[in-house]
Amino acid sequence: MLPDSIRRRRILRLATPIIAAMLTQSLINLIDAALVGSLGEVPLAGVGIGGYAMFLVTALVFGLSSGVQSQTARRHGEEAWQLRARPLNAGLAIALLVSLPLTLLCLWQAPRLMALINPDAAVNAVAVEYFRWRVLSLVAVAMIFCFRGYWNGIEQSGFYLRIMLVMHAVNVAASVCLIFGYLGLPAMGAAGAGAGTTLSLYVGLALWALLSLRHAVPSGFLAGVPRRPALLTTLRLATPHSFQQLWFAAGYAVLFWILGRIDTASVAVGHVLVNLSLLLILPGVGLGMAAMSLVGQSLGRQAHGDAHRWGWDVVRLAWLCLAALALPMALFPEQILGLFLRDPELIALARLPLQLTAVMIVLDGAALVLAQALLGAGASRTVMTTTLSLQWLVFLPLAWWVGVVMEQGLLGIWWVQLGYRCLNSLWFVTIWQRRQWLRLEI
Repeated sequence: MLPDSIRRRRILRLATPIIAAMLTQSLINLIDAALVGSLGEVPLAGVGIGGYAMFLVTALVFGLSSGVQSQTARRHGEEAWQLRARPLNAGLAIALLVSLPLTLLCLWQAPRLMALINPDAAVNAVAVEYFRWRVLSLVAVAMIFCFRGYWNGIEQSGFYLRIMLVMHAVNVAASVCLIFGYLGLPAMGAAGAGAGTTLSLYVGLALWALLSLRHAVPSGFLAGVPRRPALLTTLRLATPHSFQQLWFAAGYAVLFWILGRIDTASVAVGHVLVNLSLLLILPGVGLGMAAMSLVGQSLGRQAHGDAHRWGWDVVRLAWLCLAALALPMALFPEQILGLFLRDPELIALARLPLQLTAVMIVLDGAALVLAQALLGAGASRTVMTTTLSLQWLVFLPLAWWVGVVMEQGLLGIWWVQLGYRCLNSLWFVTIWQRRQWLRLEI
């Protein structure tokens, strides 16, 4: 058994590049919005709607990352070196087969999809054009998820950060030129931001492919057509996670619909609070992805006690990290809110909900880590049913009843959310402690 200090260093060595890369990845839509902002509110709103639609579509292939990573980590733990890249091969094949027809469907149905999200015709005209450029990158996005899963699974997460930084540089340069027509290129306006982002994603895909051709061929990369069992296993692991991500994202759309039934101020404050929480939980998610690899590798070695301990080792680090991020929100809520809100009434409305958000972030640490760790053990259906049951059967109905029916407003909904996060973490802790996931084969 490794000493605690060595285990902590191993976790941080694996998790730190993942966290940094995820933080930069979350900036893609913000960069597009910042670049388009000078064109006016209609283009800016169009990019926002198109970006959210792309987020929903991307959720359909998101599970490929965990599906590949969990299998790769298991093969790595088994020291089956020549088999480690077979899940990557299967994932890439599935990515191509799923994302190509989905891209064509989205290109065809883009106007209808935008109309479902937003009723404004002028905004939708921009959103459709931007979304069509963005959705052309779906093949690249799906394949990048697979490559990321493979390299994280063998504890080589540093490549993820380096490639993301190159992609951001390409995105900014290409988007600026295409939005405003620099260097002799056409001035495409908001659509140029979508085209620049898509170009950067294909550059990233090319870098991942070159890296894998140089270093992953001995592990079986592109060693023949993936066989049916590998494809079915990857689909079995990836589909529940993708389904979970899609409905998790849809749950936030319902939350904002509920806030809209209260008043406009609640919607504005809710957007700030949700975006802050989604950004600040990324370290917890990154640490969870490290747990996914470490748990999978331990199970590959049949070290069941070590696999269980890795989950708790990572949870403890996540609690410390998230507490450090949440502390300023709890102690200085007005100053934090002043960065996003100018109206004193909105700041007053958001003050206590922001402090509750700080508590939620810490409470969520166990769920964030153990959900990813369970994915590493192959328990993707358990994670899906737990997450969606609590969100759709507990939180959203209670949020409507307390916030709208009982007229407790935004603050009431945030108290409900605090209870929901507590229950979520307790449920995942119970699943982890029961250890039934130790018997899963992948």
